[in-house]
Amino acid sequence: MATHLIFAEHDESGLKKSTLSALAAAKKIDGDIHGIVLGKGVNKVAEQFAAFCTKVHLCEHDDLTHRLAQPYAKVIADVAKKISATHVWAAATVAGKDLFPRVAIRLNAGMASDIQAVQSESVFLRPIWAGDLSGEIEILTPTKVITARVSEFPAPEAALASKGEVIPFDVSLGEIKMRFKSFDAVKSTRPDLSDAKVIIAGGRGLKGPEGFKELIEPLADKLGAAIGASRAVCDAGWVPNDWQVGQTGKVVAPKLYIAIGISGAIQHVAGMKSSKVIVAINKDPEAPIFQIADYGLVADAAKAVPELIALL
Repeated sequence: MATHLIFAEHDESGLKKSTLSALAAAKKIDGDIHGIVLGKGVNKVAEQFAAFCTKVHLCEHDDLTHRLAQPYAKVIADVAKKISATHVWAAATVAGKDLFPRVAIRLNAGMASDIQAVQSESVFLRPIWAGDLSGEIEILTPTKVITARVSEFPAPEAALASKGEVIPFDVSLGEIKMRFKSFDAVKSTRPDLSDAKVIIAGGRGLKGPEGFKELIEPLADKLGAAIGASRAVCDAGWVPNDWQVGQTGKVVAPKLYIAIGISGAIQHVAGMKSSKVIVAINKDPEAPIFQIADYGLVADAAKAVPELIALL
């Protein structure tokens, strides 16, 4: 039977929902579910995660206060070795993509990244060619390292009948060459893009950063939505890079995705096509976004969005 180890992402608000998507992927394979929580003063996160795992390994150390790839990867690998984990999991987020190639190297393990389906305990599907095709990945090493696409594995709502055990782990880091300098966070009162139920996304059709301020932000405020953007507008500096949705940005699957002034390039579509309902507003009737939209409005966003805001 498999032994799973799932890396817990967390912030000041507690356990991130993306972690539970990795847990959902792991549960496709029968086995014991172990969690791992790293940081400093993160007992509450460990207790929260214990509601979903049989055991949670609590790894606290001053040098784990900030998420640095070198020490985090070492500790994750150390815990995986201690429990003889057959599968080591994380969500395919910025953190998972940063840490888990290092974890795989430390475990001398094969890795499947950004998977969208579990075929068996050693075979996984992942999107290729910007999501147009699926590749079948077979991992033959005894330990398998996997990151799961959040949009494809809904987080479980119900916890276990009884809370799992939280087990402190004796952290040994050795020499650390990485040092934390600073973190420039994008502060917002809006929902996190990866966890949002509603996302309003803007593209080049908004014609400038003022389009986001005058159209996207008021609409997002009305709907309690997160704000996303295409790569083109992020590269142009109109909005923060943290807002980017797409193959090289964040992959999302909200209940409602409203794309405004976004043409629908394949790289963007790869990051949002799993949304439950897609609404597109674009003045070009030939825009590719209309091919995947559930509802489409051919109109100038500068006229249509204020009318929508007024109606709301």
